[in-house]
Amino acid sequence: MFKYFPHTDSDIEAMKRSLGIKTIDELFEDVPKGVFFSRQYDVPETLSESELRTYFSQLAQKNQELVCFAGLGTYDHYSPAVIQSIISRQEFLTAYTPYQPEVSQGTLQYIFEYQSMIQTLTGMDVANASMYDGATAAAEACFMAEAITRRKKILISETVNPFVIDVVKTYAHFKGLDIVMVPALEGVTDPDSLQKLADAQTAAVLVQKPNFFGIIEDIQPMSGIIHASGGILIESADISTLAVLSTPRTDGADITVGDCQSLGIPMALGGPSLGYMATLKQHVRKLPGRICGMSTDVDGKRAFVLTLQAREQHIRREKANSNICSNQSLMALYVTVYMTLMGPSGLERVNELSYQGAHYLAERLEATGKFKLAYAKPFLKEFVMETLIPIPLLQEALLKQGFLGAVPLAEYGEKLDNLVAFAVTERRSQVEIDRLVSVLEGLSW
Repeated sequence: MFKYFPHTDSDIEAMKRSLGIKTIDELFEDVPKGVFFSRQYDVPETLSESELRTYFSQLAQKNQELVCFAGLGTYDHYSPAVIQSIISRQEFLTAYTPYQPEVSQGTLQYIFEYQSMIQTLTGMDVANASMYDGATAAAEACFMAEAITRRKKILISETVNPFVIDVVKTYAHFKGLDIVMVPALEGVTDPDSLQKLADAQTAAVLVQKPNFFGIIEDIQPMSGIIHASGGILIESADISTLAVLSTPRTDGADITVGDCQSLGIPMALGGPSLGYMATLKQHVRKLPGRICGMSTDVDGKRAFVLTLQAREQHIRREKANSNICSNQSLMALYVTVYMTLMGPSGLERVNELSYQGAHYLAERLEATGKFKLAYAKPFLKEFVMETLIPIPLLQEALLKQGFLGAVPLAEYGEKLDNLVAFAVTERRSQVEIDRLVSVLEGLSW
C-alpha cells in the first residue's frame, strides 16, 4: 500500500533540481498545446441543492430515449432491477482489490463464483477476473499466445469486430507483434486464406462467434488449421450466446475472451463494461489478472484466497504477465448476480426470444422488397441487410420515430456499402418490430 505524504516547497524544489527543470510546466512540454482545455467550464456556480437538481433535470430532458435495434458488440438486454440494489450495498460498491484475503472474503467469494460461472459457459478449465472489456481481453490473449508459443505473428479474421481489431492492433504495436488479417468470404472467415497464412511463425488466430455480421461461424475447422501449425486458437465469443451455442472448449479454442456486457450490464452510453478470459489448465500460469481459489482455514472452514499471485506486477513488477491491476469486480459482481437470477433456463430463454425476434424482423424487412439478407448464413440475434433505401434517409426516418438501428457498415470495410446491421434482444416486442417495419415500408425517394 502506498501512503501519501504532503509535499513541501523544498521537496518540489529538490525534484525540479533533480530533473533539471525550472518550472512544473516544463513537465508537460511534450504534450501538444491543442489538447489542453483552455476555456472556462460551462457549469453554474453557487446553486442551492434544489436549483442544482432542477438544472441537471433540464439537461437530462435533452436526451432522446430510443428503442434500440442496434448491436455491434453492445446490446440492449434486460437487467433485473434487484441487481442494482445488491451491488449498491457498501461492502460491494466500495470494495477494492482484495490483497488481504482475511478481510476480503465477501469480495473473493463473488469473484470465485463469477469465475466458476464463466468456466461453465465457456467449458474451459480456468477463468480469471479484472479484464477491462472484451477488446482489451482480446489483446491480452494475444500477449498470452505470444508468451506460450514464443512467436510474434498474430492472425485476425476480418469478421472480428473492428473495434476489437483496432484495440488489438494498438496493443500489438507496442508489444512488437505482427498483425496479419485473414480475409472474409461471404461474411465468414475464409478457411483457404487461413490455411495459407498459418505457418511456423504464427502464434495465434483470433476469430469471433457470432461474428461482426452476426453470423455463427464454424470454428472447429479453424482450430485444426491453427493447431497444425503449432499456434493457439483465440475465440472471442458473446458470452450470453454460449447458453445455447457450442462452447469454445468444444470449438477447440485454447483461450476464449469476450465482453460480459450482454449479461445484463446496461449500455450506459458505452460503459462501464467487463471483459472475460478463460483458458486451458496447461496455460494457467500465463493468464493475466486475478484468479480466486477456494481453500480451508485452520479451523477447517471454507475460505477464499488469491492464487498464483507470482504472475502479477505487485509481486514480480516488470516480469509479470500483464500490467492489469485495477479491480473490475463490481462489474463481475453485477454479471454474477445476473447469471444467478437468470439461471441456465433463463439464459436459454433470453437467446430463444432474441432468435425469434431477429428472424421475425429479418423476414418482415425482406417482405417489404426494400431489404435483402446480405449473407445466407445462420444468425442468432444480429444480422446484416442490403438495402435499396438511401442510408441517410433510412437513418433519419428511424431517428424521427424514436428508433436506433440500421447501423451503416460502409466505414468498416470494403464492399460493405448499402449494408446495415440490426440486432434484436429479448427486450424488443412484436409491437416494436412491427412499428419499425411500418416506418420503413412507408419510405419513398
